[in-house]
Amino acid sequence: MVILRRRAEGSRTHKDMPLHLKMLTPERTIYDADVDQITVATMDGEITILPNHIPLISALKPGEMRVIKQGADIPMAITGGFIEVQPDSRVEVLADAAERIEEIDIERAEVARARAEEYLREKKFETDVEYASLQAQLERALARIRIAKKYRKK
Repeated sequence: MVILRRRAEGSRTHKDMPLHLKMLTPERTIYDADVDQITVATMDGEITILPNHIPLISALKPGEMRVIKQGADIPMAITGGFIEVQPDSRVEVLADAAERIEEIDIERAEVARARAEEYLREKKFETDVEYASLQAQLERALARIRIAKKYRKK
């Protein structure tokens, strides 16, 4: 669900202020700096956030998050969470887990993918929660692999 509010009266233009992105996981701060643009997949579709974006709160789905800073593309893998865009062009991402592309261990992600696929094939689930948890693990592993391979080719 995306919650939108009107732009604040007298808000400045994007030329006056950059976006400030603070991206946190339970373990650490992944990113904390001014950026030009953020593109991320929400449960309602992909969005791009520019300075002076209208405030919103949205759930994130596992996938790619792209940050552009001074023309440089900074891709990251995110495994879900929430994003909040505040009226003063501050953006906070609270992620279940996130990694910069250079931090992704493709071999470890492949092992996690294979393990999740094996459990899904062989196990009879006692609860829907157990099945959903394994599906989520598989989705996270596949996202990490896809994103790492996409950007490491370049």
